[in-house]
Amino acid sequence: MAAHDEDQQIAALVRRLAAQFPTINTDTVEGIIAEIHHGFDGRPVRDFIPLLVERRAVRRLSQPADTSRR
Repeated sequence: MAAHDEDQQIAALVRRLAAQFPTINTDTVEGIIAEIHHGFDGRPVRDFIPLLVERRAVRRLSQPADTSRR
């Protein structure tokens, strides 16, 4: 997967999860996704990274509210 395609998929993921979790600030959603995404830096196979990022982000965003995260 080209870096540009991956970046577009991550941007779409931010929009999708921000809509799915409207009670969480969009900047927080974006930050969580960026943190998870950067955890895959340097990995040679990029095809499934947006999917892996989405799964981990949904897990984190679905956790009970913690005001220190917002």
